[in-house]
Parts: sequence; C-alpha cells; structure tokens
Amino acid sequence: MKWIKDFLEGDLIRGPLLVVNANKGVTNNGLAYMNVTLQDKTGTIEAKKWDINEVDAALINVGNVILVDGVVLNYRDNLQVKIRAVSKVNDDEFDATRFTMASPIPLPELEKRLDGYLNSLKDKDIALLTKTLVGKYYKSYIAYPAAVRNHHEFASGLLHHTVSMADLGEAIANLYPSVDRDMLIAGILLHDLGKTLELSGPIIPKYTLEGKLIGHISITHAEIQKSIEALKINSETATLLSHMVLSHHGKYEYGSPVLPLTREAYLLSVIDDLDAKMMILDKAYEQTPEGEFSTRIYAMDDRSFYKPKKR
Repeated sequence: MKWIKDFLEGDLIRGPLLVVNANKGVTNNGLAYMNVTLQDKTGTIEAKKWDINEVDAALINVGNVILVDGVVLNYRDNLQVKIRAVSKVNDDEFDATRFTMASPIPLPELEKRLDGYLNSLKDKDIALLTKTLVGKYYKSYIAYPAAVRNHHEFASGLLHHTVSMADLGEAIANLYPSVDRDMLIAGILLHDLGKTLELSGPIIPKYTLEGKLIGHISITHAEIQKSIEALKINSETATLLSHMVLSHHGKYEYGSPVLPLTREAYLLSVIDDLDAKMMILDKAYEQTPEGEFSTRIYAMDDRSFYKPKKR
C-alpha cells in the first residue's frame, strides 16, 4: 500500500495503519460512526467509519494497528479516508517502525548539536542550571516529540525543534551583538523541557494528567524553581530564564501567563513560533503538487499556501 504522504483522491487502499485518535459520534438518524486519525511513518490522515458495530468499535482503538479497507476522498479541500471495513492485525504481522515517525535528522547528530550548545554556555549560573535540568530529563528530552500533532510530533521531535531553534538563536545573536547570547540559547534549550512530563512518550503521545491539568509551561517553571533552590543560585539569571519560559508562547490567548518583557524573551517567542510554522508548512507542502495550493492549514490562520513550481 502507498504511504499516507502519497495518497491521492480516488485511491483505493488496503493495508495496515496505526490508530492515533478515535472518537465516536451519532448521526441525526441515530446511527453510530467514528472519527479516526490514521498514521504511518510519513504522516497522518483523518478518516471516518460509518455504521460501526461492536467489532469495529473494539478494533478502532488508539494504539491498535488495523487493516484498513477504504477509499481516499476530498472533503472540504482535505484528503480523508472513508473506511469501508477494518480487521485485526496481530502484533507479529507488522513492523512497528512502519508507523512511528522519526526526526529526519539522525539522533546522534541531534545529540552532538545539543552537546555543543550546552558546552558553549559561558555564564556560570546559566550553564549550571541548564545542564542540570537537561541532564535530569535527558533520556526523555532526546526521545520525546514536541507535540501530539501539528509540528515536530515525531520521535525526537522535541530535540529537533530545540536545536533548530538554537541554530536560529545563534545566528540572531551574531547579527545583533546586544543580545545576551547565553541567555537566549539557555532559554531555547529549556523552554519546552516540561513536555517530557506533559506527554506520555515518543510513540502515540498523549497528554498525561499533569500535562492536562498543569501544562508544560508551568511544569518547566516549577522545575527551574526547584533547581534554583537545590543549586543555591541567587543571581537574576534564574528570574530571567523563568520569565522566558513563562512568556514563550508570546500571547495570553496562546497560554503564556505573562508577555515577553525582555529582548531575549521576545526573541525566544518569535523563534519558537517561526520554527513551528516552518515545520507545519513543510508538512503541508509534502502533500501539495507544485503549482497548486495546499489544503487549509488551521495553525496558519486557516489559509492555503501556494507551492511554487521549481525553476
């Protein structure tokens, strides 16, 4: 079967896919159906199964690999699978790597880049605090995704997102000497640390109870405060880094309890947004032929973006 990224309108599909989301619904006529998100290592696609029965409901569960028989339709400018039938796939009948998206950059390279940034921090307090926190959650930090969906939602996505942002931060600090380079890089390395506790893991990530009730911004802030006390750091550094974490979503309506009020905090919010948006566009363009517009992208103000022809 084709990979999801290669699906086209009208394709008939029959093959194994991973269920990463599933919700039941009822039509106006009282018939049960399911909204499903299916995944392979190239991406995800929304799907619907109409007239579900008890067997369907038992099979279409998050985390299950199911054999899908369906057709690819275009619904409101988005591709969607109409599932005609599903059946069970035994654990020994599929390769799990087929369904797990991973960073396009090999993990050893990402780790090397991370180590380079950690070892480049010259400010004593910044280096101590940053290395301590990254080291505390290192195993999860290098393996977890950066989100459940939308951007960097693959294994090692958090690390990929972080080092890409650090590359941007380094370039900006070189362009504008007035920027506190160590503060900016440390803020980048720490800003999403709480996602190692907000999310359940690298495969079929879900929000944990702490993630749902507290969120990664508050989790990271709490971790910084605990480390400050344990390391007995009394300088302004800790307050500035906490401010960067708390304000990195840039706006109240995006979840930040405070707005960026330092140069480095503002840059962190801009760099974070830029890197996320570029990844979102990359995903959309992967499924868009040259010379055509992408499907509407909710995270980009519900706009469709044009993919220019190669020159």
